[in-house]
Amino acid sequence: MSPLARIFKRVHHYPAMALGVLALAIGSTVLVLVPPLMTKRFIDVIIGEGRQDLIWSTMLIAVGAIALRQLLVMVRTVLNTAFEQRVVHDLRRELFDKIQRMPLNFFDKRTSGDIMSRVGNDVPAMEKVIIQGIDQGLSGIIQIVAIVGFMLYHHVGLTLVTLAPMPVVGLITWLYSKYGAPRYTRAAEASADLNATLHDSLAGIRQIKAYTTEPEKLLEFSEKSDEVRASQMHVVKANAITWPSVSFVAESGIVIMLAMGSWWLLDGKLESFGIIGAFLFAWGYLFEPISRLSSLGKTFTGGAVSGKRVFEILDDQEEPNLTGGERPDQFNGEVTFENLHFGYTEGEPILRGVSLEASAGQTIAFVGPTGSGKSTLLNLLTGFYHPWEGRLLLDGHAVKNLSKEWLRDHTGYVTQESFLFNTTLRQNLLLAKPDATDDELWQALDAANASPFVSELPDGLDTVTGERGTKLSGGQRQRISIARALLKNPPMLLLDEATSAVDNETERLIQEALQNLRAQRTSFVIAHRLTTVQEADLICVLVDGRIKERGTHDGLLAKGGLYAELWGTRSEDNQSGSTKRLK
Repeated sequence: MSPLARIFKRVHHYPAMALGVLALAIGSTVLVLVPPLMTKRFIDVIIGEGRQDLIWSTMLIAVGAIALRQLLVMVRTVLNTAFEQRVVHDLRRELFDKIQRMPLNFFDKRTSGDIMSRVGNDVPAMEKVIIQGIDQGLSGIIQIVAIVGFMLYHHVGLTLVTLAPMPVVGLITWLYSKYGAPRYTRAAEASADLNATLHDSLAGIRQIKAYTTEPEKLLEFSEKSDEVRASQMHVVKANAITWPSVSFVAESGIVIMLAMGSWWLLDGKLESFGIIGAFLFAWGYLFEPISRLSSLGKTFTGGAVSGKRVFEILDDQEEPNLTGGERPDQFNGEVTFENLHFGYTEGEPILRGVSLEASAGQTIAFVGPTGSGKSTLLNLLTGFYHPWEGRLLLDGHAVKNLSKEWLRDHTGYVTQESFLFNTTLRQNLLLAKPDATDDELWQALDAANASPFVSELPDGLDTVTGERGTKLSGGQRQRISIARALLKNPPMLLLDEATSAVDNETERLIQEALQNLRAQRTSFVIAHRLTTVQEADLICVLVDGRIKERGTHDGLLAKGGLYAELWGTRSEDNQSGSTKRLK
């Protein structure tokens, strides 16, 4: 099914409104026939027969029909807009819902600017197809049929002469729709690239300022903006050639009609001059919808391109087992990694045969250099990705077969980036437990050692954090993220450098809270600060996607291997007051 057909198919959700718009379109179109009829009456009867007594009644009928038609048009416009906005709202909501349900590799392959462009630019372009297609297209077709019927009734030959240029109009419009679509596609892609550049620059504005790269970023933005300009000019040039040509051909019909009408009238093949007058009046009502339908070509061409981009997402495969899948009655927390192989890009593995067993209630720590696969293991545990080879089991169930909703409801995940939404602290915390009381919120903040600074904020829990939490320091954002995980109180914890942005004293207090939280829970901890994992039941040292060493802190030190070397390397810094941190 074509994108345009799929767009219009969505109107069936509101049949009453669709029928109302159709009825109003038919009513206003029928009234279009009154002025030409009254024009013929003025010429043939009132003037031709000298019926002065009919002047005012004929005028009132014509003016009344025009007034009633405009009233119906007003009502139709309001109803059609309400109709169209509901359809577009449903589409926009469906698209946003679909985006949220897509797997993470969907976002790995696309820029945020491209996705935002599809929601912000392509959906409104589809909106124009609906509102203009129904309001202008449907009413225009009905009006053309009515006027052509009126003309055929009065004189077939004159009607055919009037409509002679129309096949040429159809040919021009068809050529435009065929060759104009690639131009709209390029324009949409250029706009998406510009949005992506703008999004990246706004997100990284601090880095831009810190490294004084404003000129370079301006040049990059200017190049993308120039691509948009060039692509838009290609569209404008096609429009500039096409639609004036359509108008020229269509409007020539009235001249041909006048010439042939005069010829036939003088030849006696036309019964009265009133028919020519009626045709002249009717032509205005005929040309107006033809002009609208012609201009709809570019709207439909652009809308078809936008529809294809939107439906490309709606038709894409969403994250499997997001709400479906297995939902075990009990969550024990036994995790098994069996020879896991995985990478984010085909042919570039990150994990190379990782095998590990974690008993329920254990704390497992992953340490190792950047890029060794530590965070990737947590991404697999949350079901964000699935291994290429091997098996990942939770209580004997394959993680890929579990309901993602169930799995994530039972998991607390504190990521490296302490992301906060641009809303209040309260709303950010309630993400973990929507029905939590203020007492519960403060208990979580206390446990994360965040209550002192929150209580000092002028608006307390109602403080707006700013975009990505920029109104708070890095350590404050991290403590809020930890408080959010504490509030959730999940049976499995995933902590990806949960204390990397806090000072030593705050880290000590948070570690005490996390130690209490980890009791009776299965926990996986990633840390560069080796002091934060000393109490773990099992420490795994990852290098190049493989577990090189495993054991307890004391056991690994006794082995004198890589972990002991790393610990010893940092001991001198530790004696001078530094935190042991793996580089």
